[in-house]
Amino acid sequence: MEMYTDVLLVTANVGSLFDNVSRPKGRSLNYTRPKFIALHLQEVGGKDYMLNMGHTENFFRSIESSEEMKDFDRVCVYVDNQFQAEDSFTALGSMYFIHKSLKNIYQYDFNVKDFKAVSGQKKHMGSLDGVTTVEKEKFPKHFWPDFKWSRKGFMRTRWIIHNQGLDLVNVHLFHDASNLIACNSSPSIYSANRKNALRYVINRISDSRYIPLPFLLFGDFNFRLDTLSLVQHLSTSADVQTVKKDSSDEVKKIICEEKDNDHQVLLHIEEKLFAYLNQAVFREDNGRALLQFDKEVAAFHDTTLKPIQYMNTRCPAWCDRILMSHSAQEFIRREDDGEKSVVYNTVGPNVCMGDHKNCVAAVFLYHVLRGSMAA
Repeated sequence: MEMYTDVLLVTANVGSLFDNVSRPKGRSLNYTRPKFIALHLQEVGGKDYMLNMGHTENFFRSIESSEEMKDFDRVCVYVDNQFQAEDSFTALGSMYFIHKSLKNIYQYDFNVKDFKAVSGQKKHMGSLDGVTTVEKEKFPKHFWPDFKWSRKGFMRTRWIIHNQGLDLVNVHLFHDASNLIACNSSPSIYSANRKNALRYVINRISDSRYIPLPFLLFGDFNFRLDTLSLVQHLSTSADVQTVKKDSSDEVKKIICEEKDNDHQVLLHIEEKLFAYLNQAVFREDNGRALLQFDKEVAAFHDTTLKPIQYMNTRCPAWCDRILMSHSAQEFIRREDDGEKSVVYNTVGPNVCMGDHKNCVAAVFLYHVLRGSMAA
């Protein structure tokens, strides 16, 4: 008889939650009946993390103590909230919940290089230095010497669920600091930085320090549509004006006006402004018509697979994603028609949730019937 475990993967950039609410609280998610929940968070504490970080403990406690979590008797929490450690602070948080009915689950100790049975509740908040069941790293400063060093990096945990070993990796890559600079080239300099950083993560979790395992990589990738190509597409039938700063060749704004219709402004771009008149193109069919400009993940097809009114700060894009290695496909349950049994969606499509939509995937992992991987 087939045996499988229902696993729920959720990634959420919670920066806006902390920035807009003085005492943020977790909300329940009635999506499925999982036995293992992995929740990856980015920007814990928000942009004003020095002011807001004191609220993080209550935020995580509200999630753990919710009625929906009462049957999860084992919890592992890792929160990098020590912002004083500038060289290592990432503002990443990872939470893992294990249902009381789920047996044979182990977690890896990166120090002794061995798996250990998971029991009780283990909560780690701080720099996470010395915590041997998590690997955390901030991206090196030399990756982008011309840009401000930000709290971006990755966090990895390693598990065995019913004899299937896998890595769960929380990642936060760099955003587009300026829409105008993003329009300068295709791909943009920001896209190149993200590509280098993600390749760095994949190389680190696949190197010879530990036995490579299938991995699920989910977080805020900040992947953007190819801005230059998109702007050219949106302004095909428009007059384009470039406004420069006084006594300077530096571009201040880009204005695209319709050639008729009283020269109505179709698209207005500034450093922190991307205002497009016809926002429906981003909403209809989840923006499927714009997939041709979603190019960044294509650089990693050798390694990974990708399973309302918008804010006018940047061009809307699929920033938050859940990716898996090719080897991870092998233990995803398939339906009778051969399709993988995966539910992949966003949370709260009709609810304002800040500048990111949480991304969720429900997957069914086959139980691997072989000798135990845990010593």
